[in-house]
Amino acid sequence: MQNAPEGQPDGTATTLQPGFLASLFRDLGGEEVPTPRASGTNTTTATDDEVAAHGRAAALTHQRTMAVLAEHEQLADLLRRAALPVSAMDFESQLLSYEPRPYPAAKAEAGDGSAAGAADDGPEPRWEDYAPAEPQVAGRLLLDSGYQRGLAQARLAHQRALREWRARRAVAVASGVPAARRAHEEAEQARARAVREYNDSLEECRRAYRLAEPAAVESLLERALAAAEGATQDLPAPCRAVFRPLTRTAVLDLDLPALELVPSLAGYRLGADGEVEPVPRPTADRAADYLRLAARLALRALQAADAVDTEDILAGVVLNGWLRSPDSPSADPVCLLSVDADRDALARTRLLPPAAESETGTVIGAEQGSGVYADAEQDEALLRLRELAAVVTPDPYGLVPVEPSAEASRTVPSAADLSANEFAQLVRELLTRGGLTEWSVRLRGPSGLVATGSGEPGSALPGRWVVWASRPDESGGAGGQVEDIELRTLAEAVREEGADRGLRLTTGRFSERALDLAGELEQIHLVDGDGVRELTATHLGLRLGVGG
Repeated sequence: MQNAPEGQPDGTATTLQPGFLASLFRDLGGEEVPTPRASGTNTTTATDDEVAAHGRAAALTHQRTMAVLAEHEQLADLLRRAALPVSAMDFESQLLSYEPRPYPAAKAEAGDGSAAGAADDGPEPRWEDYAPAEPQVAGRLLLDSGYQRGLAQARLAHQRALREWRARRAVAVASGVPAARRAHEEAEQARARAVREYNDSLEECRRAYRLAEPAAVESLLERALAAAEGATQDLPAPCRAVFRPLTRTAVLDLDLPALELVPSLAGYRLGADGEVEPVPRPTADRAADYLRLAARLALRALQAADAVDTEDILAGVVLNGWLRSPDSPSADPVCLLSVDADRDALARTRLLPPAAESETGTVIGAEQGSGVYADAEQDEALLRLRELAAVVTPDPYGLVPVEPSAEASRTVPSAADLSANEFAQLVRELLTRGGLTEWSVRLRGPSGLVATGSGEPGSALPGRWVVWASRPDESGGAGGQVEDIELRTLAEAVREEGADRGLRLTTGRFSERALDLAGELEQIHLVDGDGVRELTATHLGLRLGVGG
């Protein structure tokens, strides 16, 4: 039988109907290829070519979509692992223990077994172990034939044991077993010495940590932060730590992942013209996923710092999340989130467990159709950050920055360099050491606070006080001066609280009118920036920088 021309049926094969292929491509998301009305051989060939091209495009669409879905699965896995709780990396967990390893005698075998026994030749045989017991009657040793026979047998046994021991020792020397044993013992001694020296150095670091020495505190924090990254080694998120003894606060700088880590596409589809077209994700959905990941990384770093501080050295932690450009490392980084948390707030902070569910039974933060960004607003990590009064960018992809709570750029910080929590901690520390007790903060903001306290009779600050402490606005309003109207407000607050005195503390200075009014109001006392720095040096033994 002759073969039919290519592309034409030979009359014996079953012809594939275009309608079936068209329905299959519609199931794959494609458009039905219109069937030409012309008849004949050319019509059949044109239809098959179009169907084949459409099939290739559908296969390519499916392949690319699967690649995008793999990127989404990778991101979901990162989100899960970033929420794993961290273990405490304190001093006790870092101590090493030494366990001696016995000499591996089996490794000394020479192949024929001749050195197997030589690997443990033992001590030299002693005559005392072979000598027979002497008779109880003294002076009859030479006359006791039984004793003499036993003595002769013992000497033969001892000499035979000596010969065997010397033979084993000779074989051992020839096989190098004693040298290997000595090397093993020396290696074990070196291991024991290394463990002892490491533990001694760790104990020295602990003593320095208890004294709040910056180098020791920073070293321990950075070890804990590096260990916390173990769950996401494929997602580097380095975090540097700077400790400020003045306020016992750690400032953490966290490098956030690149924006490109979050998929920008939902998949691919076939266009009306048969071309493969990308399907972009809504900007809000992509931003929500990035903020979820950034929030988890920030909470993980905060929890690592809290877990490692078993000695209660830290009074608070400031964390800034920075986005750095990999293409231009010299470019200024953008701060996308900032947290200023005191120790009490940190103690209440916990990460979201993997696959955690809300009370309604739905997975928190899961994508549920439309409105993904609204779901992200209920994401547990973001909610915890907001409980810590964190500031988070509304649009990471628009590179909308936030103001860092504090930056550790200066060795000796000024009041303007301190976060709100740091400034409140500094004021409380100064006044409690000056004699105020029962400290209670009534109002607090970024630039100051209002609090009450009581001092014992005979102390430097006797009676009940209303304290108003502030630092000048960075905008420089009124030249950073405290005006007389604020002193009148403080005097009114003293009367309302039933207090004895009021203290107006500022890291700036007072205007002439305020100084004149303070002379008239006997219950109002003033402390300016120079006074704050003097109190810091007197009560804390530390310096406060000039400015702010």
